[in-house]
Amino acid sequence: MKHEHTGSNPSGGGLSYSAVDAMTAVVIFAIGVVMMVDNHRIGSNWGADGPESGYFPYHIGLILCIAGVAVLLKSLFGKQRNRTVFVSWTRFRLVLMVLVPTALYVLAIQFVGIYLASVLFIAAFMRVLGKISWFKTVLISVGVNLLLFWMFEIQFMVPLPKGPFEALIGY
Repeated sequence: MKHEHTGSNPSGGGLSYSAVDAMTAVVIFAIGVVMMVDNHRIGSNWGADGPESGYFPYHIGLILCIAGVAVLLKSLFGKQRNRTVFVSWTRFRLVLMVLVPTALYVLAIQFVGIYLASVLFIAAFMRVLGKISWFKTVLISVGVNLLLFWMFEIQFMVPLPKGPFEALIGY
């Protein structure tokens, strides 16, 4: 199936539909592998009393792996590969400017807790993308997280992931 590209070809090129298909196929394959490995660990066979708990998820992971390989091969070697631009490099850069910091934020939560990671995340976006003054950046990023801390930890008594900073102040 050929995708129609309605816009003009952006200057500087970009990622083609086939390249995006290939990247998506690799991600789907990786998800399938994770499913297979994890469900093999908990039991993916047919036991004496029926399927083990990982039987069906294991096989769904296998199907994802097969589909990922099929799409990857078609996107790399298929006769009807679509080489029109899916996204220009300029627009892809904008997506990465949000995606990469968000992934780092999720990773940082594991090490420094949600509150400190959120202060840094909000502050980085305000300064780098918004070009907001340091005073407003600190005021808003710290203020929002103090409010969230008060609301979740004190009022609702819902513990969120904490890091070494919260341990220093007794939480």
